[in-house]
Amino acid sequence: MLPYAGGGKTHFLEACTLCSKPLAHNNDIFMYRGNNPFCSQECRQEQIEIDEAREKRWKKSGTKSSVRTGTLVAA
Repeated sequence: MLPYAGGGKTHFLEACTLCSKPLAHNNDIFMYRGNNPFCSQECRQEQIEIDEAREKRWKKSGTKSSVRTGTLVAA
């Protein structure tokens, strides 16, 4: 992200989260998952697909490992 005039910190609406293209202040900004701005619907959709694939892999890998869950009783 690009620094803004506020002292070196970056403002979250300065650049696209996916392609880092500077966001024009007179164009639409496409938001996703809170504070993630995108320059276009295409960039936003690509990030959604990346996140969905990551979540699928995470869920799939979570079912392979057996994790014991239950109640712990302290004596």
